[in-house]
Amino acid sequence: MNVINEAGILALSTRLQRLSELFRKDGVLIYKSFGIGFEPKWFPVVFALHQKEVLSVVEIANEIGYTHPSTISLLKELEKKGMIESKKDKLDERKRLISLTSKGADLVNEIQPVWELMTGILGEISDNENHLLKAIDEAEAKIANQSFYQRALQKKDSKE
Repeated sequence: MNVINEAGILALSTRLQRLSELFRKDGVLIYKSFGIGFEPKWFPVVFALHQKEVLSVVEIANEIGYTHPSTISLLKELEKKGMIESKKDKLDERKRLISLTSKGADLVNEIQPVWELMTGILGEISDNENHLLKAIDEAEAKIANQSFYQRALQKKDSKE
């Protein structure tokens, strides 16, 4: 056992990041093995646009739970790759509406069997005594109610 594992709950963020990196690294290899040029980091934006078809930048950020700057960065990358396009909203000139291009839609069609395969495998990995996805859902719900930071401040204030 390494020191991070021994740190227990204190290293939760580090362990989640480590797990995420393992999934991303293997995700790249899985896409490559199918001959598909797709980066796992693009998934949230591409999936959101596949599901909702047209979204504003703010709506995408809200859908995927990323900050506005992180979302913009991904959108620029996907636009360069020709997978998404943007146009101004006719009702609000300041707002950009984003959608998949035909190239992006074709990629999603090609990638769907891979997503189905990944869904099955991730289901096997997370289906254990303490079901991973359920535990993440529960933790996210608690954080949505009161953030980690808010809880820390509350405990700090009650000790003073």
